[in-house]
Amino acid sequence: MKSYILITIALFFGLFANQTFAQTKRNYIVITSNIEQLKPIILAAKGLAKEDGPNFGKFEVVLCGKAVTGLTEGEKILPVLEMADKESVKLIACGLSLSKFNMNKDSIPKQVKVVDNGLLYDFQLQKKGYLSIEL
Repeated sequence: MKSYILITIALFFGLFANQTFAQTKRNYIVITSNIEQLKPIILAAKGLAKEDGPNFGKFEVVLCGKAVTGLTEGEKILPVLEMADKESVKLIACGLSLSKFNMNKDSIPKQVKVVDNGLLYDFQLQKKGYLSIEL
């Protein structure tokens, strides 16, 4: 009888744990130093959103290195910004990279958040459970 009760309790907690995990939002962070990778990254976000369904959380892209210089290319970057907005992808520029290339934060489009250190930001989100990849 005790075995039956213990098995029932174990099954209950097992099912509860699986249900709780299934409801957890999946968040993603990508760090890239190549502005040309933005479109494929955004398409990946779109695919993951479809695949994850209601469990899809946040998707952020940190631009580091020379990639930040592409953010000021007006007509060329505008369609990418619109695509990111449509797919709820948050774009972030690394402040250290902006400094390295003598760029003013004011030259970056309003849709792009600037953080002091893109690599640190990435690690901080990983500590919060974000899935991460560097390209």
